[in-house]
Amino acid sequence: MVPSSSLPPPAVMWLFFWALIISPAASLTCSSQKFTQNHVYPNCLDLPSLSSYLHFSYDSTNTTLSVAFVATPSKSGGWIAWAINPKATGMAGSQSIVAYKNTSTGAAQVLTFDVASYSSILPKDLSFEVWDKKAESRSDGSLAIFAKIKVPADLAASGRINQVWQVGPGVGADGMLEKHDFVAANLQAKGTLDLKGGQSTTGSGGNDKLKKKNIHGVLNAVSWGILFPLGAMIARYIRTFESADPAWFYLHAFCQVSAYAIGVAGWATGLKLGSESSGITYSTHRNIGIALFVLATVQIFALFVRPKKDHKYRLYWNIYHHSFGYAILVLGIINVFKGLNILSPEHKWKTAYMIVIIALGAISLLLEAITWAVVFKRRSQKSTKPYDGYNDGN
Repeated sequence: MVPSSSLPPPAVMWLFFWALIISPAASLTCSSQKFTQNHVYPNCLDLPSLSSYLHFSYDSTNTTLSVAFVATPSKSGGWIAWAINPKATGMAGSQSIVAYKNTSTGAAQVLTFDVASYSSILPKDLSFEVWDKKAESRSDGSLAIFAKIKVPADLAASGRINQVWQVGPGVGADGMLEKHDFVAANLQAKGTLDLKGGQSTTGSGGNDKLKKKNIHGVLNAVSWGILFPLGAMIARYIRTFESADPAWFYLHAFCQVSAYAIGVAGWATGLKLGSESSGITYSTHRNIGIALFVLATVQIFALFVRPKKDHKYRLYWNIYHHSFGYAILVLGIINVFKGLNILSPEHKWKTAYMIVIIALGAISLLLEAITWAVVFKRRSQKSTKPYDGYNDGN
């Protein structure tokens, strides 16, 4: 809530939030991919995230799985990985085969990693037999991993394995992998591979979590990113017109209380998502969210201790109220963009929010000019008002 008895900083602050990067991605299909040395696989899958592809064959007589995994690292010099998780559906606990381009030799290199947890990723032999491991650097910048795997007996009996794939930005001098992104595309890079049917399905758990993230994003975008700014605009500009008093205050209070209620719901869904995502932390986004919740809670309670206009403490209350209000305004918009970068939705959603912010900013600039014009006009009328002859002290 940002009511104002004086004019706070101008509305040009909206212009600081113009930031939109759109990077088109080219698409392929696995059926168009060819390998050197006449590698041929009867099954190929366009995996549903990270522009990745899996070619494989499975010999049930000796439970041997032959794979070729193709993906492009998230950055030049980065890594790709394909893994089997014997007991769970995510990356934690998986047995991973990783490829990257050796910077000193320029050759593609392949290693195996035991991903015991997100905090423990060690180069190590896998828990099942793997042979004929090799990596190939491709002309389009992608990498390919080739391997043959002895599928464990219990997985072979079920005919299904939990597969996980991933791409990362780089490899350290010590050979350790740099952390991959934790946006939606990376978190959805998992599924179940039907060894005999040649199909891959994604688990409903990932879809459920994505749905929760979308709900979290929508609630917070509407609350901190739209309703709070709208309420601040009402307090700053509509109150300039004397005929709008006290309607402007009730509109302002309605917007801010509604925004707070929706924001609390969004904050609660964020806490729930955090508790369900051990090992995944978005520190900046989380800390800003906590700060917003605290500031907004204090603002709501400010309604109950608001001094009257002529009270000697009203000036101090205004300073505190305006300061907290503008802090919520700025932090809220920043955190919506942080959330969009984490969730990584289709570009149209980020574009839509940018359009809303730009529209609110443009309206604010227009109302800012009108507000100053009204204020100057009133001051001019007061300064030129003729002496009425009364109360002259005679």
